Amino acid sequence: MSEVTTAEVAPADAGIRLDRWFRRHYPQLSHGRLEKLLRTGQVRIDGARAKASARLEAGQAIRIPPLGDAEAAPAPARKAPAPDRRAADALRRAVLHRDDDVIALDKPPGLATQGGTKVAESVDSLLDALRFGAAERPRLVHRLDKDTSGVLLLGRSAAAASRLAAAFRGRDAVKTYWALVAGVPRPARGRIALDLAKRRPAGGRERAVAVEDDDEDALRAVTEYAVVEAAARRCAWLDLRPRTGRTHQLRVHCAEGLGTPILGDGKYGGRAAFLPGVPGGKRLHLHARAIALPHPAGGMLRVTAPLPPALAATWAFFGFDSAAAPDPFA
Repeated sequence: MSEVTTAEVAPADAGIRLDRWFRRHYPQLSHGRLEKLLRTGQVRIDGARAKASARLEAGQAIRIPPLGDAEAAPAPARKAPAPDRRAADALRRAVLHRDDDVIALDKPPGLATQGGTKVAESVDSLLDALRFGAAERPRLVHRLDKDTSGVLLLGRSAAAASRLAAAFRGRDAVKTYWALVAGVPRPARGRIALDLAKRRPAGGRERAVAVEDDDEDALRAVTEYAVVEAAARRCAWLDLRPRTGRTHQLRVHCAEGLGTPILGDGKYGGRAAFLPGVPGGKRLHLHARAIALPHPAGGMLRVTAPLPPALAATWAFFGFDSAAAPDPFA
């Protein structure tokens, strides 16, 4: 039997569910056994009871109780498959910034950040293409949804990734997103604060929903928003500054908090998210425009990503000039 141990969540594991973390690191531990350990409070995150669906953050401490020798057997080392050459070349061309500690990517829409069910290719699976001669494989520091484009940061070493992840945990990272929404929010500038929880409807896929603050699964989600420009009452260009990092936070905040779903976001906006006559209107119009945070080596790192061509075309369709965007929070 093993002893009680504590494992720190690595930046590469940030954002995954607790049960998936165990499948990745303790593949011999059955799901039923894990659920029993969770129900009895033997597995904990930062000293608190946890559920299998809990999303992990880099730096968190996972308590691992004594396990049988077979259950505690580590995952066998697997040689990562060579990345597809064209995909690897495309990802290298997407580098916005590179130094000894950090790589900033302009992640294209449609590319998942991490692998999963039915995900054949992801940023994570292509990271070996971004070594650029370094001894270590770069590490993911945060995530973007598959259909969200824009700035994605990587740490080029374990130490750099840890410092970057700490900046995200400590809310020292200022993230700016651009979105086109169906309708125009009122007021034109404000703050959205909702308690979010994950739910899986019968036969459906997991989604984030707004819940009462006494819900045991509730996590506070806060976003500052401002209307940059509006096209009559039909569509608005929003500048979104999330102060927390909950799953699908911006999508829920726009759809439920403001009543103006992000264009193309049928999952949270339903039919209201699709405007007739808009070219490319079925795409998710959410873009991680910029990020600023303390650099691991000192000073501040600021990175900006241009709109991808498909989204830029929609901005132009509504007469919005993305090249001359003012800062509504200045």
